[in-house]
Amino acid sequence: FFGGRRRHDAEVAAASGAAMGHCVLDIACGTGELVAVLADRVGPGGTVLGVDAAPKMVEYARANSRGSNCRFEYGIAQSLDLPDRSFDVVTCTFAMHHIPESDRDAAIAEMHRVLRPGGSLLLADLASVGMRGVVTRLLSRRMDPAEIDIRRYRQALVENGFQQVETALVRPATRILTAVKPA
Repeated sequence: FFGGRRRHDAEVAAASGAAMGHCVLDIACGTGELVAVLADRVGPGGTVLGVDAAPKMVEYARANSRGSNCRFEYGIAQSLDLPDRSFDVVTCTFAMHHIPESDRDAAIAEMHRVLRPGGSLLLADLASVGMRGVVTRLLSRRMDPAEIDIRRYRQALVENGFQQVETALVRPATRILTAVKPA
């Protein structure tokens, strides 16, 4: 992020639709950096849950958590052990390409299941844009560029009942895909 991680995460959090008092789920939370930004955004009246499939990431995120309104649990996107309609916002950043291809539709269905009606979803991954596209290509050199193109999930979102599916760029090189679960 070329020294701009906090600014980048703030832009992603804003694009997610997370607001004061919201309940947010961050799937594949990693070290919890985005969770911390989301926790600031939802304030003390909101909560953020970060889940990750790597127990060591969950341990790290717990040990380094800065907010009282966030927590971390082990979990996998395609089989979330969470109640239906329990989140206002779900985010999944830089992770869809890590989910086995055969499980990605199940992951999207789970995201839809745990969102409240009217809730929003944000997916994000690297984007090959401008001069930074060189960096993106270097970082993803072992992957097919189409594999990380988040726009590939547009149809799957629609098929799972999402509406208002839109794409945007967050600098330096992140493409986001946002969608809404109908009310």
